[in-house]
Amino acid sequence: MSVSMRDLDPAFQGAGQKAYPSPSHLLLNGIEVWRIENFSPTPIPKSSIGKFFTGDSYIVLKTTALKTGALRHDIHYWLGKDTSQDEAGTAAVKTVELDAALGGRAVQYREVQGHETEKFLSYFKPCIIPQEGGVASGFKHVEAEEHITRLFVCRGKHVVHVKEASQIPVAFARSSLTHDDIYILDTKSKIFQFNGSNSSIQERAKALEVVQYIKDTYHDGTCEVATVEDGRLMADADSGEFWGFFGGFAPLPRKTANEEDKTHTSDIKKLFCVEKGQANPVEGDSLKREMLDTSKCYILDCGLEVFVWMGRTTSLDDRKVASGAAEEMIRSSERPKSQMIRIIEGFETVPFRSKFDTWAQVTNTTVSEDGRGRVAALLQRQGVNVRGLMKAAPPKEEIQAFIDCTGNLQVWRVNGQQKILLQAADHSKFYSGDCYVFQYSYPGEEKEEVLIGTWFGKQSVEEERASAVSMASKMVESMKFVPAQARIYEGKEPVQFFVIMQSFIVFKGGIGSGYKKYIAEKEVDDDTYNENGLALFRIQGSGPENMQAIQVEPVASSLNSSYCYILHNDTSVFTWTGNLATSTDQELVERQLDLIKPNLQTRAQKEGSESDQFWELLGGKTEYSSQKLTKEPESDPHLFSCTFTKEILKVTEIYNFTQDDLMTEDIFIVDCHSEIFVWVGQEVVPKNKLQALTIGEKFIEKDSLLEKLSPEAPIYVIMEGGEPSFFTRFFTSWDSSKSAMHGNSFQRKLRIVKNGGTPVAEKPKRRTPASYGGRASVPDKSQQRSRSMSFSPDRVRVRGRSPAFNALAATFESQSARNLSTPPPVVRKLYPRSVTPDSSKLAPKSSAIASRSALFEQQLKTPPQEPSIPKSLKASPKTPESPAPGSNSNGKEEKKENGKEEEKSMSSRIQSLTIQEDAKEGVEDEEDLPAYPYERLKTTAADPISEIDVTRREAYLSSEEFKEKFGMTKEGFYKLPKWKQNKFKMAVQLF
Repeated sequence: MSVSMRDLDPAFQGAGQKAYPSPSHLLLNGIEVWRIENFSPTPIPKSSIGKFFTGDSYIVLKTTALKTGALRHDIHYWLGKDTSQDEAGTAAVKTVELDAALGGRAVQYREVQGHETEKFLSYFKPCIIPQEGGVASGFKHVEAEEHITRLFVCRGKHVVHVKEASQIPVAFARSSLTHDDIYILDTKSKIFQFNGSNSSIQERAKALEVVQYIKDTYHDGTCEVATVEDGRLMADADSGEFWGFFGGFAPLPRKTANEEDKTHTSDIKKLFCVEKGQANPVEGDSLKREMLDTSKCYILDCGLEVFVWMGRTTSLDDRKVASGAAEEMIRSSERPKSQMIRIIEGFETVPFRSKFDTWAQVTNTTVSEDGRGRVAALLQRQGVNVRGLMKAAPPKEEIQAFIDCTGNLQVWRVNGQQKILLQAADHSKFYSGDCYVFQYSYPGEEKEEVLIGTWFGKQSVEEERASAVSMASKMVESMKFVPAQARIYEGKEPVQFFVIMQSFIVFKGGIGSGYKKYIAEKEVDDDTYNENGLALFRIQGSGPENMQAIQVEPVASSLNSSYCYILHNDTSVFTWTGNLATSTDQELVERQLDLIKPNLQTRAQKEGSESDQFWELLGGKTEYSSQKLTKEPESDPHLFSCTFTKEILKVTEIYNFTQDDLMTEDIFIVDCHSEIFVWVGQEVVPKNKLQALTIGEKFIEKDSLLEKLSPEAPIYVIMEGGEPSFFTRFFTSWDSSKSAMHGNSFQRKLRIVKNGGTPVAEKPKRRTPASYGGRASVPDKSQQRSRSMSFSPDRVRVRGRSPAFNALAATFESQSARNLSTPPPVVRKLYPRSVTPDSSKLAPKSSAIASRSALFEQQLKTPPQEPSIPKSLKASPKTPESPAPGSNSNGKEEKKENGKEEEKSMSSRIQSLTIQEDAKEGVEDEEDLPAYPYERLKTTAADPISEIDVTRREAYLSSEEFKEKFGMTKEGFYKLPKWKQNKFKMAVQLF
């Protein structure tokens, strides 16, 4: 499309450059509005956005920032019921011009008063109530007048269409009311809501939001609110007062169909090609993408929806003519409810594409970007800031898990119809041929949260997958549907799962009965991992709290220059570092070696300088990839309301959603492409609660957004009242007290309206954990205590203890005092393995550990002082009872008591030392370690030092070089808490 400056109205210069609230007087939440005055668009101030007059026409631009960094534009032109044909035509033409100014990629909507699209109404929640008048009276200051009693009719379950039915002095008639709708009677001192008997709970709840809006806007939030139920006799004063406006109570008449109630079928699909202002039918048995020519404009008439498709190379005049032809088509067929939507080639909406039997996406956005750049260049010559017109760079945000990593984990392996509890050492070691069930409890924002999930290996059998889902669902049901539930497939794991598992390893093959039966029936080789056999692992992850080792085929083609690998057989261990691997990847290799092959010396291999033996183990050198593997990207979230009956799923998208759109009687789905979240309200019937996971699977099959959802995408089932942070992050704000209220959606919102807009919590306030506070706030990555960072994964974590103290305390801990659900403690190496595990060369470190252990032993021999307890709280001593005559159990009882006292004494000593350790947490004494040059301590050094603790390379720097590199003294650095040390090291990335 050719662009000239004469086609661009000066009022549109700089439009659509921002998506967020700003001090600009023309922008409100990404919304800009122009009113047509004297056939020209005039910007209206921010304070007037949302106010419409029935005699005017408006242009509304909504700018949304996408996760990709680009800006999406939706343009609507709104026509009041009393606007003139000339103003309406001007609004239509100027909308096309505005699209040209934005680069020709916006979707354009025609909005008629009373029949607006749900997307348009979602910008102005809870509603818009157009005022009488037009340009002449719009900007006048209206003097305070006597309140006018008005009657409004409300329709809509997700957004509310509000229409003024009548007002005093016109007498209200009972015939104005129907059983199907909801009415709001706004009087001087009280607002009444009349609920038709056929209206739904959700519609009544949404209408209450309009009541709140009227109360705040026209009554300064001070008037009374009352509800009247259709069919209920005059049993209370509010009902009597309401019916008094209608001449007294009487049964409502049957509703008679009027022009507004007539429905127009959407089954028709007629395609027209616009040439020289005429819409000519396009012949064809079915609609196909190939029928659209890029040099022409087309009209697709679907009854309620009329689409105008504009080819990318069409001129601005051609687009204006096509829009006029579509307007005439709607006007001549007398379809006031029909909505016109104009679309540019390459940016077709999902509803438009869904009308075609086949649609091959052939978008070339580069062309559009070039056109967008030309427009920006033209405007820049006039001194306009065009920064927003160009595609922004994608935001480089670090992936956050939004889940605490210090919780308690239990894992079961599915074995047929049984599940086997795994020891703690095996919690993160999965087999690709098996299925697993896990339960993870962790400190949430206001209470302990629980996540129960299933993991399906790629080689697992369907029978065990179904068994795993059944087991997990029964666990959730037994806990009264409080926990969140997850369904996860191998290779599609979300970051939350990796953070829970931390050091995650996937072995080939399986050890369950399902896999064994499968290979026997198929007569295939059993490739289950053998620690003494040949195996190759790809190492990946972002840090110690999120690292994975995935076993792949032991061939050269499995290598990738962007990763590090571990290769071993029964006698040798190799590490291979790709040229594109990072220092973090190399550190993760060292950590994973401790878990996979800890007892053999490692031979490091750098890409391009591998040994012959390395290639021999892989069967020879071949070509391999250098492109980093990518996960499914997370797109901007979409919210859908779901109805599931007779195995048929119907969904409705809710635009610009907030927490208030979630109704407790319904099931909703948040779709962010890489993950699917199924939210289930408290008032949903139990049968549908049990089908929540099935609904998520049906949604993926339906693919409502035509985004080619993976059938293995993770699915979460979230119950109202137990929303975790990784779900609430999709909402701009979240108030947990709303789900703490009793009753259905209407009852809850009625209490909020009568309480002045504040939720009334009916449950005790839940505690706020120390880990992090505030909605959706997640602790800094360096502040999160990772199981893999603080101790060996083979033993139960005790928060706050140092690794040295954990090993020492494990020797003295009482078995009877231990939680039976956790495995016995295991003493392991205190530090990650080095490249050369020569213990004799680590004498300085070993002596330091020994000296600390000796100090602990000395403290253990010294009984801790009895804590000071107020006399009023001390129990009075009891006189021991004399044994019964003839009893011979005195010795045994005495020994048992002595044993218990010794256990208690030992436990109290360890607890006392734990407190002392906690007080010193993060402070590490500077040990007497040898100093080495910085160049030899780097992981990329030509002659690296091998006799060091690779997790503390900085400790081997000399004091002078340490201060030069870190900007602080070594003594000052080691006085910092441990998490600050780690954060500082991650920031400087020296090694």
